[in-house]
Amino acid sequence: MAPGGPFAFDAPSPPRVSGGERVSGAGEGILAGFVVITGLVLVQPANAQSGAQPDGPKDTLKRVEQQLQTGKQRQQQLERQSQALQTELEDLRGRLIALADQAQGQEQALDQLEDSLTALEAEERERSASLDGERQQIATLLGALQRLARIPPEAALARPESPVDTLRSALLLRDAVPALRARADALAQALTALADTRGKLVDRRSKALAARVALAEKQSEMNRLIARREELSRQTEEERVRVGQRMADLSGQAVDLRQLMERIEAERRAAAEAAARREAERIEAERREAARREAEKREAERRLAARKEAERKDAERKLADLRAAEQKLAEQKAAEEQRTKEETAREAARERDLAARAPNRAADGPPAAAGMVLPAAGRLTTRFGEADRFGATSRGVTVQTRAAAAVVAPRSGTIVFAGPFKGYGLILIVEHGNGYHSLIAGLGRIDTAVGRKVASGEPLAVMPPDGNPDLYFELRRNGQPINPQRGFGAPEGKGQG
Repeated sequence: MAPGGPFAFDAPSPPRVSGGERVSGAGEGILAGFVVITGLVLVQPANAQSGAQPDGPKDTLKRVEQQLQTGKQRQQQLERQSQALQTELEDLRGRLIALADQAQGQEQALDQLEDSLTALEAEERERSASLDGERQQIATLLGALQRLARIPPEAALARPESPVDTLRSALLLRDAVPALRARADALAQALTALADTRGKLVDRRSKALAARVALAEKQSEMNRLIARREELSRQTEEERVRVGQRMADLSGQAVDLRQLMERIEAERRAAAEAAARREAERIEAERREAARREAEKREAERRLAARKEAERKDAERKLADLRAAEQKLAEQKAAEEQRTKEETAREAARERDLAARAPNRAADGPPAAAGMVLPAAGRLTTRFGEADRFGATSRGVTVQTRAAAAVVAPRSGTIVFAGPFKGYGLILIVEHGNGYHSLIAGLGRIDTAVGRKVASGEPLAVMPPDGNPDLYFELRRNGQPINPQRGFGAPEGKGQG
């Protein structure tokens, strides 16, 4: 089969027209008809060489119509496949949202396990240090008692101390033995408690390891589903484009050959008359246009001198107006900056008071507010209106997440930007409608593309794989930043929405 598949159609190049000839619309139709007919004869060189009879116009028309019917059937088949793939894509999107929610829950559980592990390890070290000191003191006393117990009574009588001293030593030993026994019992209880603490520590470490393994499995499953989603989105696009192009080419070539041949003779007769009429009209139009241009040229020369003088005076006036406007603009800008600073300070105070009364995050997922979720689970380190680590007033919130944490859409919308931007690294901008936009920065990898529609909670990216990265989230309405913790529907105002 020739390159291009069953829909390819090789048309010959049109005949060249000399520079002195003009072809009218009707003449162009005649020329196109001869070109098509000539092409139908010339496209069969191989058949002529092999001895086969060349196809006539009727055979060519029938072959083109058969190819068009085949293309339509293939387009219908691709449309059915596209609908099935769209259903599977929606199912994958739902599974991705559920997996992202589970992964964020496991990230929170793992954070809690690691915090309890830290506390238990500190308690174990403290108990061990205390027991070591107590054990040394009891061991010293027991050694002294053992040495006294090995002295026979006769040697005790022969000791140089007086009987009173011997009696006093005996009384002291009698009082020390119960106290020593009590300390030994306390030591045994402390050793039992230490063993229990170490057992809890081993159990928590096992749970933490299991949680890490489960989290890694969820992240691997999410990555696999994301790859599958991208594969399904591109699976039939190239073939649909190719079939559509072939159908367009065939439709352009599949003019009704019978009607074309019937019109050729009538168009040939009308062509000469139309060409002569248009040529006369063209000459008259050119004469009128030349006269008009000459008159316009003289009028333009007359007006030029007057306009130059008016422009000089107008330039002097505009310069004076510009200087006055610049002075007024500078004064307005200074007043506006002062008002912005005062309103930002008041808003920051209100947001700190609101943040002190409201929880930072939901009990079983990422921080949520007013119909939206924050893009990632983690610890809120900088709130809206507070000073960030550079000393500037924050126009969003900063969340410290786990390494490679999932980043989801705060609300359904359309991706309008995805990629690196100046010194901010990888960022995402999501348009939500009604003037709302989300800006998410600090990402390690982006798993979506510009123009894609996303659902609320759908995974879009992952955080960097090392350390405890910071995610910056900014919510804007009509181009102005608003507090993300208030969510959508925040009251409008400068810096509010």
